[in-house]
Formats: sequence, C-alpha cells, structure tokens
Amino acid sequence: MSECHQNFAVDYNNIKFYHPDYCPFGGFAKMLGISNYIYEYSLLVENFFIVGDKPELSNLVKLKDEIMCLQMIIKERINIEIKEKIVELTNANTDALYQLVNLVQPGYFKKKTALLGCYFGIFKNEQLIAVTGERMKMNDFIEVSAVVTHPGYTGKGYAKQLIAHTVNNILNQNKIPYLHVIEKNSGPLKLYENLGFKTRRKISFWNITK
Repeated sequence: MSECHQNFAVDYNNIKFYHPDYCPFGGFAKMLGISNYIYEYSLLVENFFIVGDKPELSNLVKLKDEIMCLQMIIKERINIEIKEKIVELTNANTDALYQLVNLVQPGYFKKKTALLGCYFGIFKNEQLIAVTGERMKMNDFIEVSAVVTHPGYTGKGYAKQLIAHTVNNILNQNKIPYLHVIEKNSGPLKLYENLGFKTRRKISFWNITK
C-alpha cells in the first residue's frame, strides 16, 4: 500500500489498510500509536485482518483470532498442459465472481476486490465454476489469490490450470508471484508445493472485530 496499490489505501501514517470496499487487510511498519488508528478503521468495517506482527490494540476492538499462514513464492514458469478454456474476467462477471468466491471462502472477497488485479475463470454451461486472480500488489511482487472451485466441480484439475495461468501471467509482467495458505490446510499446500511454490516465511493474519 506504499507502492503500486497506494491509491487503494486508507493511510494512517504508521499503519495502512486497504479501503474496505476492496480488501479487509492492513499492515504496519512501526507499532507506535497504531491502536487509535486501528479503532478508526474499525468504524469503517466490523471484521478485518492485520498482517504481520501482533498489533497493539485498544479496549475498543477485540482480537478474535490469529490465523497462521505460510507465505510462498515461485520464480519459475509452471509448465503444465492447459486443457480448459481460461477467460479473463470483466465487469460483466463481477457478481458471479463475488458469489463464487464467497461461497467457498466467505469474508475475504469484496465487490471491488476484482479491481485490484486480473482475475481468470473457467465456465461450464455458461456458469463460472473456478477462478484465480491477482490481489495484493507491490512493485516487484503480485499475490495469487481467490484460488476457488465450485464444490460441484472439484477434483478435475481446474485450480491447478488456473494457478499456472495466473503465475505465468504475473511472470510475464516481470513480477514475482506469491501467495498465502493456512499452515494447517494440507490439501492446497501440497498442490502449491507440487506446482513449484516454496515457503518464504510464516506470517500471521490477526482477525480484529469490534
């Protein structure tokens, strides 16, 4: 939010958040004085996440949970066969994208999240059934996010093909793809490792509520 996504930021100096219309995440470099700003942000959105070190909080907000994730990166192209037709999604697909992601991963994806980067999908019978896209961006890195397949269409390799397409698209921009996966989520973790992702570090997502 200090780099190429700064126009999407709510900036409180020592701590920055995405505007809640786009993404419920924030982060800080210095702990000094951030508790008041966290409360100010909580007036905009009831449920959100701070990424990184445990934040200093006032008694006006609550720490609901710590979600421990692995931050993974990949620097080489993924060379697998793409059997499905992969479509870059447009404004016409916004509602379908929002509904699918929140069906599988509720609470993280907002109506305007798709404006943060490119999102790609696979359709069956004119229904959007699998997606992957780009979310948080920095000057040198782009996050692979919303790796989602409709529950009725899992096990067919759609996620693997969409991840490969998205990773290669990011590498074509001369950026490094990265992603976050819950440490205990062994299925996706194994998929990412098989595709060539390597763990860079563990990182906490602190869930804050009012």
